[in-house]
Amino acid sequence: MTQEPTPQKPRLQGWLSALMFFAAVALLVAGIMWVYPDSSPEGVDATTTTAPEVDVTLPSTPVGNEPVADAAEVILPSVVHIQTQEGVGSGVIYDSDGLIITAAHVVEGSDTVRIRFSDGEQVSGTVLGTAEEVDIAVIEVDRDGLPTATFSQEKPRVGQMAIAVGSPWGLESTVTSGIISAVDQTNCAIDTCASMVQTDAAINPGNSGGALVDRAGQVVGINVSIFSTSGANDGVGFAVPADIATTYADGIISGEPIETAFLGVQADDVNTEGQAGAEITVIVADSGAEDAELQVGDVIVGFDGVPIRGFGDLVAQVRSHQPGETVDILLIRGGEETSIQVTLGVNTEEVG
Repeated sequence: MTQEPTPQKPRLQGWLSALMFFAAVALLVAGIMWVYPDSSPEGVDATTTTAPEVDVTLPSTPVGNEPVADAAEVILPSVVHIQTQEGVGSGVIYDSDGLIITAAHVVEGSDTVRIRFSDGEQVSGTVLGTAEEVDIAVIEVDRDGLPTATFSQEKPRVGQMAIAVGSPWGLESTVTSGIISAVDQTNCAIDTCASMVQTDAAINPGNSGGALVDRAGQVVGINVSIFSTSGANDGVGFAVPADIATTYADGIISGEPIETAFLGVQADDVNTEGQAGAEITVIVADSGAEDAELQVGDVIVGFDGVPIRGFGDLVAQVRSHQPGETVDILLIRGGEETSIQVTLGVNTEEVG
């Protein structure tokens, strides 16, 4: 005959009893700790039974340990809010006598705009001119003694801190931070390909024309666009490098025609096995490329120290230089790598 297993008594009741006992003890002890100091009989020294006092005062933050706050304090007075008939944007005070740099697409189609300074003052501004090739424009206002930003002429380093300041979605004097994600990054989102600073600092609609600064509050770029699948920040923002922005701004302010550099080639991306680059398919007559004896079939893989992986990169790098500059071009010819110096001309055609 099979013996039935002996039923086991439920242990929940025993556990509940134990838990209730320990809970009661805990409450008793806690009650003593909460009320004992105030209910001690007169003359009884309770210091030996109370917990020692612990200093929970947080240490003060040493100066320099808040680099984003420090940079924001420097740049915020120099960043303005821009209102146009089409929407809102941002700008950066470039000259104390009323000159403001912004993005060309912010003021597109506008001759006048509304400027609001960080202190709340509002004035009318006149669009002096634009350089659509690099998405830069200059606005003039009838004010002097304005707090100007410092524009760095040094190329930022990948991985360094980056702070974006502007009016995303119209929210003025907004600060976001991140890092420089890339430099010399080709962005073909505007009318032509351009060399940009890339950052993961949050940039959204309304940030365009605002400042991208380093930890010292110096402008390293003018924010112009984002790459997004949602219409909002996806951590991929682009800024016109400060040196390029100021070069074109100076040209606009001077009233001279805006000229862009010209190499004098047409090229295709290299799609065959081997080194990526831009393979020359046409040499333009009387151009810098012809003078330097570049040849059809040459594969350009470097431009003044910047890697070239395709024709878009080549166009972007040419646009980042000025007519008359001499650059080093690294190319592959007949399987051999060689370097050739080329003096850039003035762009009159839609080629690189």
